[in-house]
Amino acid sequence: MTAGLADALRGGAPVVPVAPGADPDAIVALQQQDLPEGTAVVVRTSGSSGTPKAVALSADALRASAEATAERFGGHGQWLVALPTHLISGLQMLVRSDLAGTQPVFFDGRFEPAAFLEQAETLDADRRYVSLVPVQLARLIDHVEQDRSAADVLRRFDAVLVGGQSVSVSLRSRAHALGIALTRSYGMSETAGGCVYDGVEIGDTRVRIRAGEVQLAGSTLALGYVGDQELTDRAFITDAGRDGVPVRWYRTGDSGELLGGMLTVTGRLDRVIISGGVNVSLDEVERVVREQSGWEHAVALGAPHPEWGERVSIVVDVVPGAGTGAAVESAPDERAAFERVQEVLRASLGPAAVPEWVTEVDAIPRLPGGKPDYAAIGEWMGRLRSSFSEVRRGDAAHVHDMRAQGDAHGEAHGDAQGDAHGEKDQT
Repeated sequence: MTAGLADALRGGAPVVPVAPGADPDAIVALQQQDLPEGTAVVVRTSGSSGTPKAVALSADALRASAEATAERFGGHGQWLVALPTHLISGLQMLVRSDLAGTQPVFFDGRFEPAAFLEQAETLDADRRYVSLVPVQLARLIDHVEQDRSAADVLRRFDAVLVGGQSVSVSLRSRAHALGIALTRSYGMSETAGGCVYDGVEIGDTRVRIRAGEVQLAGSTLALGYVGDQELTDRAFITDAGRDGVPVRWYRTGDSGELLGGMLTVTGRLDRVIISGGVNVSLDEVERVVREQSGWEHAVALGAPHPEWGERVSIVVDVVPGAGTGAAVESAPDERAAFERVQEVLRASLGPAAVPEWVTEVDAIPRLPGGKPDYAAIGEWMGRLRSSFSEVRRGDAAHVHDMRAQGDAHGEAHGDAQGDAHGEKDQT
């Protein structure tokens, strides 16, 4: 992979990083597609919506991103690679290493903090960098808070990039208290990786907000989507700048705002429901809920409602952090009561944002980059609601049978008698 990427960056054959277990037929089909001129790398991504995409990136875009990162951090350095290299977050560490002329160090397998820190100590360059997702950072912080000497290894990094999803205020505070050089990254495959660090553009990236949507421009933009010109035309648009020169913009689909020149991403435009005529951002609901003890990995979804149209529902793991590779940030008995979560949401976002349901699962389904797999969670919840409705219509024996089945799929906060399939109406 490293050799193939290096060749592609210098004008060689384009490369397609392949995830373990990828469908061979899909890869063959992709190889038979016509690529945009100048393609060096094709990154396959499904995103949280589950819609498959193949993003074509030029060598110039990849190099521009890597150079902008080096400039922001004060120079090139050596990278510890702990993210999958078929994703742009992991791939970019290889590009940065190639431009720096340094040998990256790889951490593979299950993410264990002690093993990760041991591998980090094998880095030998003066400047050292690592890129993580929030669940990895959370587990590292849990570990070093119990072993303060281990914090020295994390503090040795000149920058700890964290991206892929939002980083809670509490987690950032804990990192800063330990003296970790944390940098929040915002970007995606379509921008060759992170292009906004701590709310500020890097390199020649430009940010604007149009109709509440974050739009990005600059030399790191992708060439487009392989085999999908219609999607390319929708996502990448060209407008005349103030000087009349055409500027190509990428429509991220994220909602956000610019305050004092700093970008704040507030969620996904397609993650908004209308409840009783009021727009409710599910990402904002998640942000508030995840600040509550024991709810750090909660997921918010919209659920149909006969009176309100839609209402917010919450999915949470039985053991906080289960299935994420992150340590438990709060013991189960330290989880704030659901009623408390409802109160906080009502005060912060209004009555329409208050969830009616909370459902517990053993582990929340996630994409390879660590983001919740909203498509899979939504499908599962749909089946859960359907079967729950059947239970309510059935006789007592039927209810008993379905309760036994529900125990195998996930439990929720219920009353003393317990609702079949673990879903509780909190109206």
